Amino acid sequence: MNSTIGFALLLSALAGLSTTLGSLLVIFVRKPGPRFMALMLGFSAGVMTLVSFVELLQHGIEAIGFAPAHLTFFGGMVTMFLVDALIPHEYMGEHHRIEEKACGGQLREAGLLVNTHPGRPRWGRPRTRNGQLLKTGLFVALGIGIHNFPEGMASFTGALQNPALGIAIAVAIALHNIPEGLAVSAPVYAATGSRSKAFWWSFLSGVAEPVGAGLTALVLLPFLNEMVLGFLLAAVAGIMVFISLDELVPVACSFGEEHLSIVGVLVGMMVMALSLWMLQ
Repeated sequence: MNSTIGFALLLSALAGLSTTLGSLLVIFVRKPGPRFMALMLGFSAGVMTLVSFVELLQHGIEAIGFAPAHLTFFGGMVTMFLVDALIPHEYMGEHHRIEEKACGGQLREAGLLVNTHPGRPRWGRPRTRNGQLLKTGLFVALGIGIHNFPEGMASFTGALQNPALGIAIAVAIALHNIPEGLAVSAPVYAATGSRSKAFWWSFLSGVAEPVGAGLTALVLLPFLNEMVLGFLLAAVAGIMVFISLDELVPVACSFGEEHLSIVGVLVGMMVMALSLWMLQ
Protein backbone atom coordinates (compact mmCIF):
# COMPACT_ATOMS: atom_id res chain seq x y z
CA MET A 1 0.00 0.00 0.00
CA ASN A 2 2.81 2.41 0.89
CA SER A 3 4.47 1.79 -2.47
CA THR A 4 1.17 2.51 -4.25
CA ILE A 5 0.77 5.78 -2.34
CA GLY A 6 4.34 6.79 -3.17
CA PHE A 7 3.79 5.99 -6.84
CA ALA A 8 0.54 7.99 -6.86
CA LEU A 9 2.28 11.00 -5.32
CA LEU A 10 5.12 10.74 -7.84
CA LEU A 11 2.68 10.68 -10.75
CA SER A 12 0.91 13.77 -9.42
CA ALA A 13 4.22 15.60 -9.07
CA LEU A 14 5.32 14.74 -12.60
CA ALA A 15 1.96 15.77 -14.08
CA GLY A 16 1.92 19.07 -12.21
CA LEU A 17 5.50 20.02 -12.95
CA SER A 18 4.97 19.54 -16.68
CA THR A 19 4.15 23.27 -16.57
CA THR A 20 7.91 23.74 -16.62
CA LEU A 21 8.00 22.19 -20.10
CA GLY A 22 5.84 25.07 -21.25
CA SER A 23 8.26 27.57 -19.77
CA LEU A 24 11.19 25.88 -21.49
CA LEU A 25 9.36 26.16 -24.82
CA VAL A 26 9.04 29.90 -24.27
CA ILE A 27 12.63 30.39 -23.14
CA PHE A 28 14.66 28.07 -25.32
CA VAL A 29 12.59 26.43 -28.04
CA ARG A 30 10.52 27.59 -30.96
CA LYS A 31 6.84 27.76 -30.06
CA PRO A 32 4.87 24.62 -30.99
CA GLY A 33 2.68 25.11 -34.04
CA PRO A 34 -1.11 25.40 -33.88
CA ARG A 35 -1.65 21.98 -35.49
CA PHE A 36 0.47 20.30 -32.83
CA MET A 37 -1.24 22.17 -29.99
CA ALA A 38 -4.75 21.45 -31.32
CA LEU A 39 -3.97 17.75 -31.69
CA MET A 40 -2.26 17.49 -28.31
CA LEU A 41 -5.00 19.25 -26.34
CA GLY A 42 -7.73 17.34 -28.18
CA PHE A 43 -5.95 14.08 -27.38
CA SER A 44 -5.77 15.05 -23.71
CA ALA A 45 -9.50 15.88 -23.66
CA GLY A 46 -10.36 12.55 -25.28
CA VAL A 47 -8.34 10.58 -22.74
CA MET A 48 -9.79 12.43 -19.75
CA THR A 49 -13.39 12.26 -20.96
CA LEU A 50 -13.39 8.56 -21.79
CA VAL A 51 -11.60 7.51 -18.62
CA SER A 52 -14.00 9.60 -16.55
CA PHE A 53 -17.14 7.96 -17.90
CA VAL A 54 -15.88 4.45 -18.55
CA GLU A 55 -13.61 3.92 -15.56
CA LEU A 56 -13.91 6.48 -12.74
CA LEU A 57 -17.67 7.06 -12.73
CA GLN A 58 -18.30 3.37 -13.30
CA HIS A 59 -16.24 2.43 -10.23
CA GLY A 60 -18.14 5.07 -8.27
CA ILE A 61 -21.47 3.55 -9.30
CA GLU A 62 -20.31 0.07 -8.28
CA ALA A 63 -19.10 1.32 -4.90
CA ILE A 64 -21.85 3.71 -3.78
CA GLY A 65 -24.77 3.25 -6.20
CA PHE A 66 -26.08 4.97 -9.32
CA ALA A 67 -27.77 8.04 -7.79
CA PRO A 68 -25.08 8.91 -5.19
CA ALA A 69 -22.33 8.47 -7.78
CA HIS A 70 -24.02 10.77 -10.30
CA LEU A 71 -24.82 13.37 -7.66
CA THR A 72 -21.16 13.33 -6.65
CA PHE A 73 -20.11 13.48 -10.31
CA PHE A 74 -22.19 16.61 -10.91
CA GLY A 75 -20.99 17.99 -7.60
CA GLY A 76 -17.42 17.73 -8.90
CA MET A 77 -18.41 19.61 -12.05
CA VAL A 78 -20.22 22.33 -10.08
CA THR A 79 -17.23 22.70 -7.76
CA MET A 80 -14.89 23.25 -10.70
CA PHE A 81 -17.37 25.70 -12.23
CA LEU A 82 -17.39 27.74 -9.02
CA VAL A 83 -13.60 27.68 -8.81
CA ASP A 84 -13.39 28.79 -12.43
CA ALA A 85 -15.96 31.54 -11.92
CA LEU A 86 -14.47 32.88 -8.69
CA ILE A 87 -10.82 32.49 -9.71
CA PRO A 88 -10.74 32.72 -13.51
CA HIS A 89 -7.56 31.87 -15.31
CA GLU A 90 -6.78 32.24 -18.96
CA TYR A 91 -3.88 30.73 -20.80
CA MET A 92 -2.67 31.34 -24.29
CA GLY A 93 -5.04 30.23 -26.97
CA GLU A 94 -8.19 30.38 -24.83
CA HIS A 95 -9.69 33.13 -26.99
CA HIS A 96 -6.97 33.47 -29.65
CA ARG A 97 -4.12 31.44 -30.96
CA ILE A 98 -1.12 31.14 -28.72
CA GLU A 99 1.13 33.28 -30.84
CA GLU A 100 -1.52 35.96 -31.35
CA LYS A 101 -2.57 36.41 -27.73
CA ALA A 102 0.47 35.64 -25.63
CA CYS A 103 3.42 36.19 -27.88
CA GLY A 104 1.73 38.69 -30.15
CA GLY A 105 -1.48 40.44 -29.16
CA GLN A 106 -1.11 40.56 -25.39
CA LEU A 107 2.53 41.58 -25.45
CA ARG A 108 2.01 44.01 -28.30
CA GLU A 109 -0.84 45.66 -26.36
CA ALA A 110 1.60 46.04 -23.49
CA GLY A 111 4.15 47.58 -25.84
CA LEU A 112 6.58 44.69 -25.52
CA LEU A 113 6.72 43.54 -29.11
CA VAL A 114 7.94 45.57 -32.06
CA ASN A 115 7.39 44.06 -35.51
CA THR A 116 10.62 44.87 -37.28
CA HIS A 117 10.54 41.71 -39.36
CA PRO A 118 7.51 39.94 -40.84
CA GLY A 119 6.84 36.88 -38.75
CA ARG A 120 9.74 37.63 -36.40
CA PRO A 121 8.66 39.91 -33.55
CA ARG A 122 11.43 41.48 -31.53
CA TRP A 123 11.28 41.58 -27.76
CA GLY A 124 11.37 44.97 -26.13
CA ARG A 125 10.99 45.88 -22.47
CA PRO A 126 9.78 49.44 -21.89
CA ARG A 127 9.97 50.11 -18.18
CA THR A 128 6.50 51.68 -17.97
CA ARG A 129 4.89 48.40 -19.10
CA ASN A 130 6.99 45.83 -17.27
CA GLY A 131 5.17 46.01 -13.96
CA GLN A 132 1.77 45.55 -15.59
CA LEU A 133 2.88 42.53 -17.60
CA LEU A 134 4.71 40.97 -14.68
CA LYS A 135 1.57 41.37 -12.56
CA THR A 136 -0.41 39.63 -15.31
CA GLY A 137 1.98 36.69 -15.31
CA LEU A 138 1.87 36.33 -11.54
CA PHE A 139 -1.92 36.43 -11.43
CA VAL A 140 -2.07 33.80 -14.16
CA ALA A 141 0.36 31.66 -12.12
CA LEU A 142 -1.85 32.01 -9.04
CA GLY A 143 -5.02 31.13 -10.94
CA ILE A 144 -3.45 28.12 -12.64
CA GLY A 145 -1.99 26.96 -9.33
CA ILE A 146 -5.44 26.94 -7.72
CA HIS A 147 -6.92 25.12 -10.70
CA ASN A 148 -4.12 22.54 -10.56
CA PHE A 149 -4.96 21.61 -6.98
CA PRO A 150 -7.93 19.31 -7.84
CA GLU A 151 -6.00 17.90 -10.78
CA GLY A 152 -3.47 16.57 -8.27
CA MET A 153 -6.36 14.85 -6.50
CA ALA A 154 -7.42 13.31 -9.83
CA SER A 155 -4.09 11.72 -10.73
CA PHE A 156 -3.53 10.57 -7.13
CA THR A 157 -6.97 8.97 -6.84
CA GLY A 158 -6.71 7.27 -10.22
CA ALA A 159 -3.35 5.76 -9.29
CA LEU A 160 -4.79 4.43 -6.03
CA GLN A 161 -7.53 2.69 -7.99
CA ASN A 162 -5.15 1.30 -10.62
CA PRO A 163 -1.52 2.33 -11.26
CA ALA A 164 -1.96 2.03 -15.04
CA LEU A 165 -5.07 4.20 -14.85
CA GLY A 166 -3.12 6.74 -12.81
CA ILE A 167 -0.45 6.88 -15.52
CA ALA A 168 -3.06 7.56 -18.20
CA ILE A 169 -4.64 10.36 -16.18
CA ALA A 170 -1.26 11.86 -15.31
CA VAL A 171 -0.19 11.89 -18.98
CA ALA A 172 -3.43 13.60 -20.02
CA ILE A 173 -3.09 16.22 -17.28
CA ALA A 174 0.58 16.76 -18.12
CA LEU A 175 -0.26 17.44 -21.78
CA HIS A 176 -2.74 20.15 -20.88
CA ASN A 177 -0.39 21.67 -18.29
CA ILE A 178 2.21 22.50 -20.95
CA PRO A 179 0.27 25.45 -22.44
CA GLU A 180 -0.49 26.62 -18.91
CA GLY A 181 3.25 26.82 -18.33
CA LEU A 182 3.52 28.84 -21.53
CA ALA A 183 0.90 31.26 -20.20
CA VAL A 184 2.79 31.89 -16.98
CA SER A 185 6.32 32.15 -18.32
CA ALA A 186 5.74 34.25 -21.47
CA PRO A 187 4.61 37.48 -19.74
CA VAL A 188 7.11 37.04 -16.88
CA TYR A 189 9.98 36.51 -19.33
CA ALA A 190 8.87 39.43 -21.49
CA ALA A 191 8.61 41.75 -18.49
CA THR A 192 11.84 40.80 -16.72
CA GLY A 193 14.06 39.25 -19.38
CA SER A 194 14.95 36.65 -16.74
CA ARG A 195 14.86 33.00 -17.75
CA SER A 196 15.12 31.90 -14.14
CA LYS A 197 12.13 33.96 -12.99
CA ALA A 198 10.00 32.74 -15.89
CA PHE A 199 10.96 29.15 -15.12
CA TRP A 200 10.41 29.34 -11.36
CA TRP A 201 7.00 30.99 -11.56
CA SER A 202 5.92 28.31 -13.99
CA PHE A 203 7.34 25.70 -11.62
CA LEU A 204 5.47 27.15 -8.64
CA SER A 205 2.15 27.13 -10.50
CA GLY A 206 2.61 23.39 -11.09
CA VAL A 207 3.61 22.62 -7.50
CA ALA A 208 -0.05 23.00 -6.49
CA GLU A 209 -0.75 19.65 -8.15
CA PRO A 210 1.46 17.44 -5.94
CA VAL A 211 0.35 19.57 -2.96
CA GLY A 212 -3.26 18.66 -3.78
CA ALA A 213 -2.30 15.00 -3.99
CA GLY A 214 -0.39 15.19 -0.71
CA LEU A 215 -3.27 16.80 1.16
CA THR A 216 -5.65 14.21 -0.27
CA ALA A 217 -3.36 11.50 1.06
CA LEU A 218 -3.07 13.11 4.52
CA VAL A 219 -6.77 13.83 4.95
CA LEU A 220 -8.45 10.85 3.29
CA LEU A 221 -6.10 7.89 3.65
CA PRO A 222 -6.88 7.33 7.36
CA PHE A 223 -10.56 6.98 6.40
CA LEU A 224 -10.10 5.37 3.00
CA ASN A 225 -12.41 2.47 2.26
CA GLU A 226 -14.39 1.29 -0.74
CA MET A 227 -17.20 3.78 -0.15
CA VAL A 228 -14.93 6.80 0.34
CA LEU A 229 -12.94 5.83 -2.75
CA GLY A 230 -16.19 5.52 -4.71
CA PHE A 231 -17.23 9.06 -3.80
CA LEU A 232 -13.76 10.34 -4.59
CA LEU A 233 -13.62 8.64 -8.00
CA ALA A 234 -17.05 9.98 -8.98
CA ALA A 235 -16.07 13.53 -7.95
CA VAL A 236 -12.78 13.31 -9.82
CA ALA A 237 -14.68 12.15 -12.93
CA GLY A 238 -16.81 15.29 -12.76
CA ILE A 239 -13.73 17.48 -12.32
CA MET A 240 -11.98 15.94 -15.32
CA VAL A 241 -15.04 16.16 -17.59
CA PHE A 242 -15.43 19.84 -16.70
CA ILE A 243 -11.76 20.51 -17.48
CA SER A 244 -12.11 18.72 -20.81
CA LEU A 245 -15.30 20.53 -21.89
CA ASP A 246 -14.57 23.96 -20.45
CA GLU A 247 -10.85 24.24 -21.20
CA LEU A 248 -9.26 21.62 -23.38
CA VAL A 249 -11.73 21.35 -26.27
CA PRO A 250 -12.37 25.13 -26.59
CA VAL A 251 -8.65 25.90 -26.39
CA ALA A 252 -7.83 23.20 -28.94
CA CYS A 253 -10.44 24.62 -31.34
CA SER A 254 -9.17 28.17 -30.80
CA PHE A 255 -6.00 27.36 -32.75
CA GLY A 256 -8.05 27.42 -35.94
CA GLU A 257 -7.63 23.68 -36.49
CA GLU A 258 -11.12 22.58 -35.41
CA HIS A 259 -11.17 19.32 -37.36
CA LEU A 260 -7.70 18.39 -36.13
CA SER A 261 -8.74 19.02 -32.52
CA ILE A 262 -11.67 16.62 -32.92
CA VAL A 263 -9.31 14.09 -34.48
CA GLY A 264 -7.20 14.47 -31.35
CA VAL A 265 -10.25 13.83 -29.16
CA LEU A 266 -11.15 10.67 -31.12
CA VAL A 267 -7.57 9.39 -31.10
CA GLY A 268 -7.29 10.05 -27.36
CA MET A 269 -10.51 8.13 -26.70
CA MET A 270 -9.45 5.22 -28.89
CA VAL A 271 -6.00 5.00 -27.29
CA MET A 272 -7.55 5.11 -23.81
CA ALA A 273 -10.17 2.49 -24.73
CA LEU A 274 -7.48 0.23 -26.17
CA SER A 275 -5.32 0.57 -23.08
CA LEU A 276 -8.24 -0.20 -20.75
CA TRP A 277 -9.14 -3.22 -22.86
CA MET A 278 -5.56 -4.51 -22.69
CA LEU A 279 -5.60 -4.10 -18.89
CA GLN A 280 -8.63 -6.35 -18.49
